[in-house]
Amino acid sequence: MVSITVNNDILLRSYVAEDAADLFEAINNSRQHLHPWLDWVDKTTKPEHSLQFVQQSLHQLNTQEALALGIFFNDKLIGGIGMHHWELSTKRAQVGYWISMEYEGKEIMTKSLVKFIAFLFEKIGLNKIEIHFVPANRRSAKLAERLDFKIEGVIRQSIIRNGMPEDLVITGLLKSEWKGEKLNG
Repeated sequence: MVSITVNNDILLRSYVAEDAADLFEAINNSRQHLHPWLDWVDKTTKPEHSLQFVQQSLHQLNTQEALALGIFFNDKLIGGIGMHHWELSTKRAQVGYWISMEYEGKEIMTKSLVKFIAFLFEKIGLNKIEIHFVPANRRSAKLAERLDFKIEGVIRQSIIRNGMPEDLVITGLLKSEWKGEKLNG
């Protein structure tokens, strides 16, 4: 189990089976908000799907394939943050995140990502972290920029979103570029 304290109000921690109903509720209540950016939202149609995700995430944690954590604000599950496409040999991984609509714009995701990135560099030993997003996702673009991720390229029409091919922006941050202390201050 992984637990990262962000501040007195925000905790990042591994999901447990008991979180499945709250996870589904958070997704379901923000379905329209999340749908444009996250394909898996349409596949999460009942609480059992959230339970399957929790079980899969615990397996992936144990096998060092990925790390999925819930974002808890005052003990309420309001989003998720995770590391996937973990390449042990190159010490590189992607991060992904989502937050319930009512908590967007409150700096919760920025604060959570700062702590999560510090954890990935310092405790997991990553050398590089990537954030991928479609150009239309301006909030993710601004968040990546705020955290000093550099645009490394655009892969043209490399994903399908809402049935249409779209470009994918690849951003990266090296451990040597990380200014976590500055961002925490």
